[in-house]
This record gives sequence, C-alpha cells and structure tokens, in this order.
Amino acid sequence: MAIHKIDDQFAQSPQLQPDDIRLIAEAGYKGIICARPDGEDAGQPAFAEIAAVAERFGLKAFHIPVSGQLTQGQLIRFEQARAQTKGPILGYCRSGGRAGSLYAASL
Repeated sequence: MAIHKIDDQFAQSPQLQPDDIRLIAEAGYKGIICARPDGEDAGQPAFAEIAAVAERFGLKAFHIPVSGQLTQGQLIRFEQARAQTKGPILGYCRSGGRAGSLYAASL
C-alpha cells in the first residue's frame, strides 16, 4: 500500500485491499473515498467489500466512481463526503490519480 499524503486532510493511494483497512485506521484516517468503478479490472475488490471492512474499523466509506472527466455531481458528492468526515481522508483508485483529481478540483 503506497500512500501519498497531499496535506493534513487528504492522501491518495492505489487500489486498497480489505486487509489494508486496519492499517489505514491505525494511521489516523477517518474516511476513505473510492474513485474507481466496480468491475474495472478482474480481481478488483468490490467497493461494498471495502466499505464493510471500513465500517468495522470505524471509517466512513464513500464511493464516487470516476471514468473520464470529472462531473459536477462527483465534485458535490466529494464535498459532501468531506463534510461528513471529521479528520483525514484517504482517496483511492487504480493508481491514485482520479482520487487526487477529485481533491484538487475541490480546492
């Protein structure tokens, strides 16, 4: 798991696995945002699986799938996720780029 910290409120990462969630919680993150559509690659864990594990560790989990250009709806949902999460968020997708783009576009 390669986490790239953007600032004190947001970091980005490539695809998470269910086993990564405990470490994310222990690192102090309070929420995760998945910017990857389910089924994008074979073997990719479904968001529901990641979200269920996140809930067990007290993390909020949000699914804002991005494929192509960002939309106003995605940015609104990203802002809503940030408003509902009191603390740092880790965003992820295949490489971390789309998650980072959501954050950058919201500034």
